[in-house]
Amino acid sequence: MILIGENIHVISKSVQNALIERDEEFINSLIELQKNMDYADLNVGPAKKTLAGILPWLAGLVRKNTTLGISFDTSNFDEMKKGLEVFSGKTFLNSTSSDEPRLTDMINLALEYDSNLIALTLNKETGIPKTSDGRLEIAFEIYEKCLQKGFDSEKLFFDPLILPVCVDQGQALEALNTIKMIKESFDPPVKTVIGLSNISNGCPKDLRPLINRVFGVLASGAGLDAAIVDAKDLELVRIFRMLETASPWSDVDRLYIELAAMVHDFGEIDDIEYDKNSQEQSNIIKTAKILLNKDIYSHSFTQI
Repeated sequence: MILIGENIHVISKSVQNALIERDEEFINSLIELQKNMDYADLNVGPAKKTLAGILPWLAGLVRKNTTLGISFDTSNFDEMKKGLEVFSGKTFLNSTSSDEPRLTDMINLALEYDSNLIALTLNKETGIPKTSDGRLEIAFEIYEKCLQKGFDSEKLFFDPLILPVCVDQGQALEALNTIKMIKESFDPPVKTVIGLSNISNGCPKDLRPLINRVFGVLASGAGLDAAIVDAKDLELVRIFRMLETASPWSDVDRLYIELAAMVHDFGEIDDIEYDKNSQEQSNIIKTAKILLNKDIYSHSFTQI
């Protein structure tokens, strides 16, 4: 699993102020905490006015202080290119939809800099399709354009777009189904990526790590290749690495492995055995049932 840190994000007021002020000490502290990642996502939004030129500055700090790759995350094409010009490491371009001319421009840029490309399964006409079939249809449009341009499918990462479980519960399962369908439908094959924290947006703060971890496990079973995650959640990172090596430390880890295998093998959650006297294991199963749309979400679901 490729892990991409989400911790430099312009939507955070403290991060935004640090970017505007070019506060090296603050930004370096955020880069430092992401050293357990493979890439750092530099989400700078449209990067206009006071943030013009921010990506070359950030890329320089990442290059100076770590061996991390960079996910250049901006809607500003020119700013993204300026960041790529000063960085020689591994990169993602985040992101494109199927809309033109953005799609062609982003494919060309990814080809020029030998970058991975994140493609969102949406367009301006339909928005985010409600069904996995609708998302797959958009993925095929992007895929065909990439092949026409000679882009390596192994560098194409489709994002099925995760919606908050507390807003539209059934969409969690649609996203999982989309990941599976994308992994099974393309030859030559492509890869998948999600913004994991989106699944728990709007949920109580104390529930968010649990929801993120369980959905990450289910998505891993569906065939997920990469995730944009909170690098501060060390347990989440440990779980992903544990799944990769299939080396459980505990009964809880063995439960996570079973959940991933269940999704991979089209199994049923009711067939999974777990320690019903363990609150931790019970909460994991409750969370999985909600994410699989078997039970109804509420902010107090772990107390029921």
